[in-house]
Amino acid sequence: MKKLYLLSNAHLDPVWQWEWEEGAAAAVSTFRAAADFCEEFDGYIFNHNEVILYKWIEEYEPTLFKRIQRLVSEGKWHIMGGWYLQPDCNMPSGESFVRQILLGKSYFLEKFGVEPTTAINFDSFGHTQGLVQIMQQAGYDSYIFMRPDGFDKAPAREFVWEGFNGSEIMAHRVMGGYNSALGEAHIKINNALNDMPDNTISMVLWGVGNHGGGPSRLDLNKIKEMMDNANGYELIHSRPETYFKALKEAVELPRYNGDLNPRFVGCYTSMIRIKQKHRQLENELYMTEKMLSAAALQGMLSYPASDLHEATCDLMMAQFHDILPGSSIQPAEEASLRLIDHGLEIAARLKARAFFALAAGQPKAELKEYPVLVYNPHPFPVKGIFECEFMLEDQNWKDEFSMPVVYRDGQQIASQPEKELSNLNLDWRKRVVFEAELAPSSMNRFDCRIEMLERKPEPELKLQDGKYHFVSDELTVTVNTRTGLIDEYLVGGGSYLRPDAFCPIVVEDNEDPWRMDTNTFAHVIGKFSLMDTGAGTDFSGVKERLLPSVRVIEDGEVRTVIESVLVYGNSSICLTYKLPKKGTEIEVQVRVYWNEKDKMLKLSIPTELRDGIYFGQTAFGAQQLAADGEETVAQKWVAIQSNERNQAITCINNGTYGSDYRDGELRLSLLRSPGYCAHPINDRAIVMQDRFSPRIDQGERQYTFWFNAGALEERRTVVDREADAHNERPYALSFFPSGDGEKPASYLQLEEGTIQLSAFKKEERGEGYIIRLFEPTGHKQTTFVTIPSLGIRQEVQLNGFEIKTLRLDEKAGVLVETRLCEN
Repeated sequence: MKKLYLLSNAHLDPVWQWEWEEGAAAAVSTFRAAADFCEEFDGYIFNHNEVILYKWIEEYEPTLFKRIQRLVSEGKWHIMGGWYLQPDCNMPSGESFVRQILLGKSYFLEKFGVEPTTAINFDSFGHTQGLVQIMQQAGYDSYIFMRPDGFDKAPAREFVWEGFNGSEIMAHRVMGGYNSALGEAHIKINNALNDMPDNTISMVLWGVGNHGGGPSRLDLNKIKEMMDNANGYELIHSRPETYFKALKEAVELPRYNGDLNPRFVGCYTSMIRIKQKHRQLENELYMTEKMLSAAALQGMLSYPASDLHEATCDLMMAQFHDILPGSSIQPAEEASLRLIDHGLEIAARLKARAFFALAAGQPKAELKEYPVLVYNPHPFPVKGIFECEFMLEDQNWKDEFSMPVVYRDGQQIASQPEKELSNLNLDWRKRVVFEAELAPSSMNRFDCRIEMLERKPEPELKLQDGKYHFVSDELTVTVNTRTGLIDEYLVGGGSYLRPDAFCPIVVEDNEDPWRMDTNTFAHVIGKFSLMDTGAGTDFSGVKERLLPSVRVIEDGEVRTVIESVLVYGNSSICLTYKLPKKGTEIEVQVRVYWNEKDKMLKLSIPTELRDGIYFGQTAFGAQQLAADGEETVAQKWVAIQSNERNQAITCINNGTYGSDYRDGELRLSLLRSPGYCAHPINDRAIVMQDRFSPRIDQGERQYTFWFNAGALEERRTVVDREADAHNERPYALSFFPSGDGEKPASYLQLEEGTIQLSAFKKEERGEGYIIRLFEPTGHKQTTFVTIPSLGIRQEVQLNGFEIKTLRLDEKAGVLVETRLCEN
């Protein structure tokens, strides 16, 4: 006897070829029709997920919402999945995946009293391996996915998916799509039955459309006929959980250890503004939570849970699998940017509130001193270069220069002035740059004093034989003024780069933002070259003199800054290299003015590690990536590791995800310029050929990368903390404190090791606080969670890539392990 479980659903993208208002309208009509059928057809079960859709029903049709609540309680409507929505499943951070589940399960538990145990992401474009541990810790035992299509890594359609740290979950790959044509569900069911061996079980998904629709009376009547006339098979209207329970009892599944990628690799780069803004909101939100938690637990403010929840909902929506991957229409892109900006504005206001509260107890400034306060949200010391602007007490109209010098605890530290963001050509506003190590989870105080000079100091680095040779005790960098690129990068005498590093290259592409026809961007059709002096001068906006197209623009005790200007076709780039006087990490900024169509822009970095293994950060893990030129996806960092040379190169970013690697050459994907929401259909033209068709990512875009190299184990050990420090950047502000109040101590510290703090926030329900830790290296580590004000110093052990969630009861002064979803 064949047994086929029927999963009725209605795939509904909140945003795609339409804006969210149309998505809400489709949700209302789809849910209304589904409720009718649940009441009309005995035994029928409708399955649906995604909090965002239910929230729309709750707000716009409250009567229908109550009706659905009743149907859920009667077992006729099943809350499926339990996430906030179906996000992209590669680019959100591990903490963001936790929030997708946490907000989803909290909502469905509150509104419907249910907690699903099968997670679903039918439509997402690939799935990171880090999801397995997250889902398992969140109470899931099974997962339904569809892409990659034709995936040949997994051993079968159904398997046990193994994640990092020994986690596992049952997985089912959807065959034949998640939907069915109107009136043709019975055909899909027949085909599934024909493909099934005797005495086996299987599952088929059906429901009309790709924009709502769901069940239809025509389909339900035909399915009823099949049920009534069944011979040699049984059809069951079902829920995912029911099927997986039967599957577990029926067969022993094969196992698979790895990610579920690649698919639609263009989506790792399309609509880069959304990706960068998304990363920014992740950074600002989780950083602000840490600051607010430290302030609230010390009685300095009330924790603004509702405001943070609103900003988190903005982030969750921005992660939708047709928003973050850049596959929607242009109005949806603009609306999504507006949505993310709304979350960023909330976070900015809350961060300022926390900052001023945490500045309490700072002493008043001495006469003629300008205080700079820097809050480090991380539970470990952060060493780096920091920047801050402030106003002099009065405008200086004389032909002299007010030189800011930075002091800490009365001792002068390395600092230098750099051009402020303002273009007022007056000695009034100051931008100071200084090198320091910040104490963990605390406010760090610096003071600027002014020394008067005849003029701003001139750069000391001079041109030699057509090159700038930057040499420090630890680092050598050579910038070629004939190309504007880096020819040499040496750490400890060891060479890591080949000439022409950081060259912007132009790669052949097409109009498809998904790029459905390939997994590689291989064919280089051109590269940016140095502008001649006249063009470079004009591009730079300089009128009074000819300007070299490669020039030193800042030089001091802390760093040297060199910029070059390049051109390709109708596009231009300003490359800026920031070279530190201490340490080996160089910062590379890329300001792009792009006006090309159907082309891709990458940043080529040819390295000496030709035998390297390519790695990248994923959600709560690190994945070995393809080293054959295939486009790959990673999060805050990628690395090239050479076991033979015992060397590694790491590259941290602030909002890019795509890259490729082959024969030692790292190519970072910066942007693409395909059409909006266009992909191949048979042999038709991808976009209309009778009119102007706008392209994605035209105009100005900016990128920052932090590039470093050294011994393999050292680089691999510290790169996650470095990436966190660059992304959740300590907040600097020039502020004159009152001297009132009590100075807060460092609230939360992680002693020993390199374990990460993923979250420090108030729990969703209750008065406790959540501390989420993660082991980033793949090796077992021990740390001590220290909260001095509560007398807590607690040892915590984590296996490689393990996540642990702790609950802090501040009144009882205890820290205990709890579930990921806090219940």
